[in-house]
Amino acid sequence: GTMKRRAGEREKELKKKKLLEELGENRLPYLTPADADFHQLWKTKYSKLIFRKSDTVPEELHQMVQESFLALREHNCFFQDLVRIKGKDFLTPVSRILIGNPGCTYKYLNTRLFTVPWPTEGYDIKYCSPQIRDACKALMTLNDYLHIEAVKASQGQNLFENKEIKDTTVIDRKQSFAASLTEQGSVSKDQSSVCVPEDDRSLKNRTSYNLTLLNYMDPLQMLYLKQEPYFGMGSMAVSWHHDENLVEGSAVAVYSYSCEDSAVEGSSEQELQGRDPAVWHVGLKVAWDIETPGLAMPLHQGDIYLMLDDLNMTHQHCVLAGLSPRFSSTHRVADSSRGTLEYILGQCELALQNLQTDSDSMALSLKSLEAAVVKQVEEIHNEVEFEWLRQFWFQGKRYLTCTDWWLKPMAKLEEFWRKLEIMTSLVLSEVRKEQQIEEQRNETISCFLHLLKERQKLRKEWTAR
Repeated sequence: GTMKRRAGEREKELKKKKLLEELGENRLPYLTPADADFHQLWKTKYSKLIFRKSDTVPEELHQMVQESFLALREHNCFFQDLVRIKGKDFLTPVSRILIGNPGCTYKYLNTRLFTVPWPTEGYDIKYCSPQIRDACKALMTLNDYLHIEAVKASQGQNLFENKEIKDTTVIDRKQSFAASLTEQGSVSKDQSSVCVPEDDRSLKNRTSYNLTLLNYMDPLQMLYLKQEPYFGMGSMAVSWHHDENLVEGSAVAVYSYSCEDSAVEGSSEQELQGRDPAVWHVGLKVAWDIETPGLAMPLHQGDIYLMLDDLNMTHQHCVLAGLSPRFSSTHRVADSSRGTLEYILGQCELALQNLQTDSDSMALSLKSLEAAVVKQVEEIHNEVEFEWLRQFWFQGKRYLTCTDWWLKPMAKLEEFWRKLEIMTSLVLSEVRKEQQIEEQRNETISCFLHLLKERQKLRKEWTAR
């Protein structure tokens, strides 16, 4: 898997290098809404990008969400991540916090983020302040709203083949949302209550967001921002990328809040060619394509955009910095097959099935020394140590400014890890014994040594970090 990933990364780098060489000093064209051909290009090449202006979103929701951004900033809950790219560590220019389902994680650029859980029924979650709790609750409400929007947008696309839905639906949506807020304090306690036809179950799964990655950046505090290389779109807060670690074909929904004032808002009567550098934009391009013009879509206070279906894979996007500070809440269906607390605790239980205790002497021993069993246990050992414990204590403890929710699970994982260390030493003592069948012994040693070497290499890397 690692070899394949590295080969894929090398191939992407070569493609990127070739594209830039082909371009030389010539930049590709890109369009903004002020350009005559913008809507035609959007309809033909970017139809799965759905945009909702802030006035289509209920005022109560704007207020709740924007207050939560400011409260989280006030409580120092945003952090720059130390990410690993091509074996080197970099601090992200954008500061982030992950909020979502309890026990959920999100991994990007070799860094695992651990959710500050939003208030979920059945979970005992203690927050460091009532403001942080309220902020997490508001973002959970936004999550429900964006889930419904993504379902409607996807169904709308299927039904009307990209024709615009009439404005009346927007008014109805605002009124029904306001009513539900008054009655319940939230759109829906459970996203499963959204009415989706049976044949659209997969659509529901692809829009049921389990977390949001919040971003914050003040561009005027940044000493240096990379310039967009293909189109000459200006300063980038986030370079061209596909979002990682998502359920295949899932939609991404983004709520944008730039703290604009009249001096920075820019002019709708744009005389300059290209995008207004004072205003934040999301840039889109077709991946590895030097024929199709790019798009630069302005983002004002409270605007929302959705990337539906496979747009995240067929296209790349970047975030172009304006002049004012900006928050965004980016809602995702993270691939949780290997990224939840439930999953890793299950893996630990599976590994410990090979450990037995003598009822008289209480001595520990292994049930099986078969190569496949040893390999599985040692792989889980590495996963617990390097994907969870080290990732958490390296950066995850920052989230203690919000909640101590992860401390108990981490203590439990450390207990499991200590038992896995004992299991490793038991394998070592067993394979030293002569009475083992040589062929089986050699097979066990071979796979065991490979995983021990990998563990040693990773420990050195983490120590150096």
